[in-house]
Amino acid sequence: MAVFHGLRLVSLAVLMLASQLDSASAAVRVFGLHARDLTGDPFGNYPDPYVKVWCGSSFGGQTEFHKDNNNPSWSAEFNFPNCNPYDKLKLEVWDKDLNFDDHLGTCYTWVKNGTFYVTCHLDYGSLFLEYELKQ
Repeated sequence: MAVFHGLRLVSLAVLMLASQLDSASAAVRVFGLHARDLTGDPFGNYPDPYVKVWCGSSFGGQTEFHKDNNNPSWSAEFNFPNCNPYDKLKLEVWDKDLNFDDHLGTCYTWVKNGTFYVTCHLDYGSLFLEYELKQ
């Protein structure tokens, strides 16, 4: 009987620790990505833009590219289950080419609690995004 009582206490302790770990974790969702006035090459060609997304050191992936579009909107959402307040969100905008993709600019923002709309002025246009941090 004492063995079962001890097991119940251990189980209760494990559940309490797990619930504390769960409430201490944070998740970031990046969404609503769109850009304006992106420029392609010096010859006046429209870019084929796409975006790569990181939170802290975690790479979340990249959007699809849009052919010949200087004002694209992307439907992709990126979820970072272990991104926390004060981690850095990094978004790179690229122009897809046959040989080497061209870097159009990088956006950095520090994660804060809540939902935020961010505007980034790039080397070649502007990037807009929303993110939310849920704890």
